[in-house]
Formats: sequence, structure tokens, C-alpha cells
Amino acid sequence: MFNRTILVQLKKWAEKANRKPLIIRGARQVGKTTAIHLFAKDFDQYIYLNLEKKEERQLFDAENTFHELIMSLFIYAGKKRNNGKTLIFIDEIQNSPEAVGLLRYFNEEAGDLYVIAAGSLLENLINKRISFPVGRVEYMAIRPCSFIEFLVACNEDQSLVLLKQDDFPAYAHDKLSSLFHNYVIIGGMPEVVDQYAKTSDISSLGDIYDSLILSYLDDVEKYAKNVSMIQYIRHIINTAFYGACDRITFEKFGNSVYRSREMKEAFITLQKTMLLQLVYPTNALQLPLLPNVKFKPRLHLLDTGLVNYISGVQVELLQNIEISELYRGKIAEHIVGQELLAYTKSLQDKLHFWTREKSTSSAEVDYLYVYNSKVIPVEVKSGAIGRLRSLHQFIDRSKTNFAIRLWSGKKSVDQALTLSGKRFTLLNLPFYMISRIHKEIEPILK
Repeated sequence: MFNRTILVQLKKWAEKANRKPLIIRGARQVGKTTAIHLFAKDFDQYIYLNLEKKEERQLFDAENTFHELIMSLFIYAGKKRNNGKTLIFIDEIQNSPEAVGLLRYFNEEAGDLYVIAAGSLLENLINKRISFPVGRVEYMAIRPCSFIEFLVACNEDQSLVLLKQDDFPAYAHDKLSSLFHNYVIIGGMPEVVDQYAKTSDISSLGDIYDSLILSYLDDVEKYAKNVSMIQYIRHIINTAFYGACDRITFEKFGNSVYRSREMKEAFITLQKTMLLQLVYPTNALQLPLLPNVKFKPRLHLLDTGLVNYISGVQVELLQNIEISELYRGKIAEHIVGQELLAYTKSLQDKLHFWTREKSTSSAEVDYLYVYNSKVIPVEVKSGAIGRLRSLHQFIDRSKTNFAIRLWSGKKSVDQALTLSGKRFTLLNLPFYMISRIHKEIEPILK
């Protein structure tokens, strides 16, 4: 199981006339290698290289010309150079700075070959003994499975058809709400989704969650530059999942004695692996949404299912507790962020939230969504419109008169007033319709 929408993106990349070598980015265990193996079926020949293997890494380390390298790759794989359309996948490319540097020549001198690479912490190779191929490669992100992918995996074909209809039937609300609730519980890690799709047994997933966390802990030596950094990163992995969607301070994070500078560096390293991200607030009311790094960042983890499992709230979710009320609303907020990212294509797409931090009062809007250069405030809340005080403050201070609330209720559109009397339109969308957010905005702001 993996995010099948990546195949659509890969096919678009392959069809481009000005195609460049493609670097796939994503955390471990999100299905990068599986996706490329399946994509390779569209080609006449497929050469797969894993640069964790010494013999395959040495192909790039040898002092050969680029054309000699190409010849050695085909000979090693038992393929012929001109025997149809060929895909070359270089996995774990971060293990060979030389291989990263050579990607530029695939673009310049071997345009007939389709080249994909995958690796982590590639930013650390910039300006270190190689000429990083800036401008000569493309990037694509692979993230955990979205709710749409969850429906596909669970063979919920009818629910998927209903969700994609423009005239969404009201009777489908309870069914899709229940399915989304299950998705929130287990998350989007491909192996977890695959196991759940086969068994419908959430209790059978514990071993998979445990193995995922252990695999991240086992990788620490690959990321850390010294023994102390290993200690800091392991501490973050062991404690960060308890702080999903919290605004954090680096100093003594997770009840540690570690200093701010040490923890910040460790967090930044883990952010490069895409296991987590630090989302800094913005004070902007319109584009550009520049983050304010002077304020505390909000912590987002790779997957909500892992958050639920490690923090021990799966049982509460199984008891059909409203997700907007669980864990101070953090689980609902976290899955919304995960879903918003799942439908993006670029590594440049980031999460944004808005704050107004004053000594006399403060406000915080959960997310900002950009639609046709318009900045739209998004709240993850249930309850009356009048309780959306932070949303009102954003609308009063900005030029917008439109906002979105994501909740467990049915879809509706309300005409409302801020606390100061400004009129605005509030689009209420159930959580399971996040994939449609762009389509639902269109008729209102056309």
C-alpha cells in the first residue's frame, strides 16, 4: 500500500519535454521505493540501485568519465543502452555525494534516460566536496496516505464516488464521518493502512507502529554528527509525539535538561528527514506569509496515527469520542494539517497559522489556506460561530470576508458577523471533505 496519487505525478513528470532528474523526498516508510517499483512497469527497462550497498555505491565512486559510468550501470544491471525506454532509480543517494553531483550530467548528457533518486538529508551535502545540482533536478514529495488513499485501500469504492460528486448527497455524511474517524485513529502510514485494510482490526497494528518508531531510532546514527546529537535526536523521537500541535520551546524540551541551541539543531536535523516539521506563526494578513521565527513554533509530526498510538489516545478514539474534543482538540488540528499537506505536490508547500500576540490579548487561527492569491483563515472547531473569536479578529484586520471551519458537522454555508460587526461568509466543511476544499471554495469566491 502507498499513496497512489504519486503515480499520477510521476507520469506527468515522465511526459514533460524538459524533464530533469527527479529527487523524491519523504520520511522513511512512506512508500517511496514501492511507488517507484510500480511506476517502473511503464518502462521497457528498469535499473534499481541502492547506494547503501557498497558494490553499487562504488559504481559512482570510481574515477570514470560520465559516459563510462553510464556503460558500467547498464553492464552491472545486465541491460542494453539502447533497448527501449529505461528508468534508473538511485535509492539512498545520500550515501554517495559523488552520485548526487553526477545527477547534473544525466540532465545535460543523457536526456533519453529517466532518472529518479531518493534520499534523506540531501541539504547537508550542499557545498560539501561536491557541486550540488541546483537547477538541474526536480523534487517531489511523498507523504503518508491521505483519506482518499485510505478509502482506495479499504475498497470503499462507493464512498469514494460519493465524495467526489459535485452534488454531495446528505445521506452519505454518517458513513463518511465514520470512515474518516477510523482514518484518524490509524493514520496514513502505508504498512499500517495495508494491514488495517486486510483485517479491519486496529488491535493488530501495534507491532507495526512499534517497528516504525524503532526504525526511526535505528536511523539516528545516520543523521547525527556526533554522540551528543544522537542523544538529543533520540530524546526528541521518544517525546515529540506527546506534543503534537503544541507550540514548543527548545529549552528543556520534553522535560529534559538540554539547552535551546542543542535541541534546536536536533529538531532542524529531524525536520530535514521529514519526520516532523516546525511550523512558525505568521502575523501576515495577506501574501507573502512570512513566518515569524521570533515566536514559538508549532510541532507537527509525520503521522497522526503514530501520535495516537504513542500518546495512548487510540482507546478514547475507539469509544467514538468527538475528535474536536480529544486531546484539547489537538488530534483534530493535527489530522487537518496532515490532510492539507497530503494533497500538495511540492516540497515548497508549507503549513501556515496566524497569531496576534499582544500583552493585552492574543489570537491564533489554526491554518491559513491560499486560494488564487487570497489568504483564507481556517479554524478546526465545533460550536457556535460566535465562539470563533480568533477567526473574527483575523477577518476584522484583513480584507477578506470569507472563512472556513472544519468540523464534524455537515456541510453548510453561513452568513455571519464578527464580534465588531463585519459581515463574512463561513463555509463549514466536514473533516472528510478536506480533499475538496479547493473545489468547495470555487463557487463562493468565483
